[in-house]
Amino acid sequence: MPGLEVGYVTLIQGSDVRTGVTAIHPRGQQRPGDPVAAGFHSQNGNGEMTGVSWIEESGTFSGPVVITNTHAVGIGQAGIIAWTHRHHPGLTEAWLMPVAAETWDGYLNDINGHHVTEATVVAALGAAEGGGRSRKARSSAAVPA
Repeated sequence: MPGLEVGYVTLIQGSDVRTGVTAIHPRGQQRPGDPVAAGFHSQNGNGEMTGVSWIEESGTFSGPVVITNTHAVGIGQAGIIAWTHRHHPGLTEAWLMPVAAETWDGYLNDINGHHVTEATVVAALGAAEGGGRSRKARSSAAVPA
């Protein structure tokens, strides 16, 4: 899809940390304020995701999307705000309705360990590439690809 950029950070530490962040820029890192069509459906009553009210009201959203573990959705939202403010401060002067979604990785991961941080989210957003490629951010917590 033209303009789409994806990046990620995978956290593997010891035997109990298997989590991370996937970051998606629907219009690329240079155009986060350009809205895209959006919808929302929760099949099983879970599927926590920030920004749902705006998506349902407007049928759109702007900015990047992150997917992370269930207990890191709030960190995902904070990371989007931090990344956007750093790279596109004009967008954060009005308002943002970031989209951060969850996936349960509690069977693989110490989900209560707070391993995903705002820095993890910002690194995944910065690692995004387009053209069918995604780049893994390198950090001390990420296992090299």
